[in-house]
Amino acid sequence: MKVGQIQTLKVARISDYGLYLADDQGQEVLLPNRFVSLTNAIGDEIEVFVYHDSEDRLVATTDRPLITEGQVASLKVVDKNIHGAFLDWGITGKDLFLPNRNQQGGVVAGRSYVVWLYVDNITGRCVATMKLKPFVDNDIITVKPRQKVDILIASESPIGYRAIINSRHWGMIYKNQTFRPIRIGDRMEGWVRRITDDNRIDLTLQQVGYDGVATSAEDLLSLIKEHGGVLPVGDDSSPEQIHSLTQMSKKVFKRAVGILLKRGEITAEGTQIKLK
Repeated sequence: MKVGQIQTLKVARISDYGLYLADDQGQEVLLPNRFVSLTNAIGDEIEVFVYHDSEDRLVATTDRPLITEGQVASLKVVDKNIHGAFLDWGITGKDLFLPNRNQQGGVVAGRSYVVWLYVDNITGRCVATMKLKPFVDNDIITVKPRQKVDILIASESPIGYRAIINSRHWGMIYKNQTFRPIRIGDRMEGWVRRITDDNRIDLTLQQVGYDGVATSAEDLLSLIKEHGGVLPVGDDSSPEQIHSLTQMSKKVFKRAVGILLKRGEITAEGTQIKLK
């Protein structure tokens, strides 16, 4: 039974309180009636998240949490007491505990913070921490250039945004390479642009290489069709105008236009492109 993780368990028996689900070792956990369907039967497999409820009982839920064990997420503080704060992690009737010892500089109710979720080795309960150093590092790199990755924006600096990659590594998105608004806590897909000799990872929000340009060309073609066959931007348009309409940099836009022109699917003038 994996606390803090989403897993598939089998219905072992039915009670007045819900379904008892079992893992391969025969360990059971209750899935309360509010998550049960009338069609559920013994032997059915159900995907659930397992955690401890407010009375410290091990329970299952079909709710999808915003964070699982070994992952990072930006979660909102919904309450505080003398022992710590409580975060909304998407589970009905149960908040995620963020102890005072795991906070950095304190927290404010109503604001969101980037946290890591771990299972406490004494209580067995899910716990959040803002202290990411033991969990996120670049000692052994597990990604490679041009790889698509999951990105969570953790902080902002004068030169760019520090991001957590795949809940494992630190990376940087430079401001001169961003073409859309970015906020701390945003989760998005990105690509590894380069890895330096000292294991720094630079990121980009646009796919690199020919595959990225080809994808942008298809996106641009769809956008032209959505606008009735004519798009009011072209080679003479400003980078700001192009990005506002296409969410592409001017460089990527021009490459995408080049592919569509070569395929004979569009014509291009100074400030517009249109279907042939």
